[in-house]
Amino acid sequence: MVSRFLAVVLLLVSAPVFAASPVLSNIIPRGGQRGAEIEVLFNGQRLEDAQELMIYEPGIEVVEFAVVNGNQVKAKLKLAADCLLGTKHIRVRTASGVSDLRTFRVSALPNVLEKEPNSDFKVPQEVAFNSTVEGIIQNEDVDYFVVDVKQGDRITAEVEGIRLGDTMFDPYVAIIDAARFELSTSDDAALLWQDGVASVVAPADGKYIVQIRESSYGGGGNSHYRCHIGNYPRPLAVVPAGGKPGQKLAVKFLGDIAGETTQEVQLPTAEDVDHEVFAQDAKGISPSGNRFRVVDLENSIEVEPNEAVAQATKAAAPVAFNGVLSSKTDQDYFGFTAKKGESYEVHVWARRLRSELDPVLYIHNAQGGVIAGNDDTGGPDSYIRFAVPADGEYFLSVKDHLGRGGLGFHYRVEVAPLKQTALLGVNEFQQYVEPKIAIPQGNRFALLINANRQGFGGELSFAGLDLPAGVTIESFGMSADQGVAQVILMATPEAPVAGKLGQIIGKLNDPANPAPPTGEVRLPTVLVRGQNNTPFWTETTRALAMAVTQKAPFTLAIVEPKVPLVQGGQMSLKVVATRDAEFKAPIKIELVLNPNGVNSSREILIAEGQTEALITLNAAGNAQVKEHKIAIRGDATVGNGPVTVASPFASLRVAEMYMKFNFLAAALETGTETELVVKVENAKPFEGNAAVQLIGLPNKVTTAPAEFNKETAELIFKIKAEADANPGNTKNLFCQVVVTENGEPIIHNIGTGALRVDKPLPPKVAPMPVAAAAPMPMPAAPPAPVVAKRLTRLEQLRVDQEARVKAASGAAPAAEAKPAGGTDK
Repeated sequence: MVSRFLAVVLLLVSAPVFAASPVLSNIIPRGGQRGAEIEVLFNGQRLEDAQELMIYEPGIEVVEFAVVNGNQVKAKLKLAADCLLGTKHIRVRTASGVSDLRTFRVSALPNVLEKEPNSDFKVPQEVAFNSTVEGIIQNEDVDYFVVDVKQGDRITAEVEGIRLGDTMFDPYVAIIDAARFELSTSDDAALLWQDGVASVVAPADGKYIVQIRESSYGGGGNSHYRCHIGNYPRPLAVVPAGGKPGQKLAVKFLGDIAGETTQEVQLPTAEDVDHEVFAQDAKGISPSGNRFRVVDLENSIEVEPNEAVAQATKAAAPVAFNGVLSSKTDQDYFGFTAKKGESYEVHVWARRLRSELDPVLYIHNAQGGVIAGNDDTGGPDSYIRFAVPADGEYFLSVKDHLGRGGLGFHYRVEVAPLKQTALLGVNEFQQYVEPKIAIPQGNRFALLINANRQGFGGELSFAGLDLPAGVTIESFGMSADQGVAQVILMATPEAPVAGKLGQIIGKLNDPANPAPPTGEVRLPTVLVRGQNNTPFWTETTRALAMAVTQKAPFTLAIVEPKVPLVQGGQMSLKVVATRDAEFKAPIKIELVLNPNGVNSSREILIAEGQTEALITLNAAGNAQVKEHKIAIRGDATVGNGPVTVASPFASLRVAEMYMKFNFLAAALETGTETELVVKVENAKPFEGNAAVQLIGLPNKVTTAPAEFNKETAELIFKIKAEADANPGNTKNLFCQVVVTENGEPIIHNIGTGALRVDKPLPPKVAPMPVAAAAPMPMPAAPPAPVVAKRLTRLEQLRVDQEARVKAASGAAPAAEAKPAGGTDK
């Protein structure tokens, strides 16, 4: 668990320097011995206004602190004698920002730095037995170290490479005797991820050489390592692999080269799924711990033999079963009773506890028949959600996927009711760039909090915990249908420039629930990425490093729209920047979070020296109809780095369209005109006239804009096709309608319609006339008045066809259709 501890030494500077967004590249050396003082260099960029180290864990005191230059800070650290071994998380806070996260390892053995040349087996670097060697593996480099050991002593060399989080480094370690025989080698140890550990009991008095290299003879200037060489215990497994909070528990350490040991451990009083226990004896303590789950479940430890249902180790659920598959043929069975209607989550914890086991889990009925099974669920470990079908006794079994076994194949199977919890994290605004919480005085900073609700649903509310002085939190929560919410942190103008390790808490917003599900934000920081930017080494902290920084030379605000954004429509959202007189730099702005169904243009610029910009919003046809809260975040270069601020929240109302259109199909030939009719259904009355344009006509086909009001039932567009217009079908016509309310436009995009443009048929050659006697004409009756009406689409097509046929045969064309209500003259 990462506690909220802050090591502070303030550096007073005579004049303000704005070095926004500090970068911490590395910490040298990469670790130190507890109980000692050590001088440490913090290397990076934009560190000239550094003020303190933000250290997440207790046990480290900063006794000296000095800025060397903009690229380096020097500090003297005092490591407490009881400082917990392992990884410590550190950031540098400046007056204008918070740096990247980097790690520092605390060990029990004294530090020794490698001295080149040490790449010749015959001339290794001499180091004291029981020391930690720190060095760098360059490309094709091999480092050799020699120690004097007595017969029967345990020799262990555990190397830290990838766990330092510096680069993609895969270390290899070997213990070799003076005759150059390899006694023990290790590339990747399951316990240590991609790092290795080699162990051997010295067969005779003498010198033993430890070899360190990159597994494929790679390396580079950032391939740092720390190798612990000594006779300390190094177990590979612990059973049980968990216990209850506050419990004093006897555990068994397995896999050490010197044999099995039992040790009593005191567990923390709060649940901690990332806890570690350290093996310790008269010779020393292991450099890194064994993963250990502290949860409120009773332990049941396997009793051998338990390789069949009849031999199963039994306990009452909920329970945590613990064991080890000690041989290749081992398969362990456990039994528990359950009642119909109960539901349990059955988790196998193996690889997540750094076991070598790739588990396969089965649940059996009382006769041994398989009810459910699982191999991998989102990782090597197994999981089954078990709905109990009937009262009775049930069994579970665990085996290795490849039929392997050994002392490092330990496991823990937790059978527990579904626990309601909220897993909270922070979204990136820029891909692969972790947000760093720096709130300028009198300004705001925006975060996107994501939530994974487990075992419940509903709206979440958010609150701040241990925020810096003068900082408050504003949020409108996360509705039940959302997985991401925006949170704004605000600093008063008088807030002191300082930092703090705080937290943001989310909980179910249900006043009727006396114990609503709650979660705290965890911030994973990817320190090493592999191919295709795949996260390879990630450090996760529970505390959030927050800092109030010097006043920024600009603020942002949204001009709240007086009209809604309608479904299928668009809006130009006005954003205003208030600048200090001397600040002219461009400001890149974007919405913190788009409302459901709304898209916005990204990376809009408020140009150099300007104070306004427009962000285009587009609503989908199914955009969520409600009043949304929106905010803007903006980046600008201030001094020699970027500064990020956010606007206050503003309201954006998404509404249904004011009208619906029904497009009637239309067709015409090139060089002619026709009418396209749109039926109008006004769903929400509006005042005055609305402007409408038909959008999407093909090239050289035109029409004029129109207007209509709330009484209009039909729009008629006169369509004209030029003689050289391209024939074809257009199926995506739509109308852009602008209704004006409160002096602001409400833009509708309503579709869709179709238009067919035909090419006229070529005229047919008329046949030779044949003379014939003309019949005597009959007296013609006087024509009756004809009232013309608008022809239907089908009728108009028939008239057009008749005209073409008659024109082609030399006959007179049919009379042109008259407008509705007209008469022949």
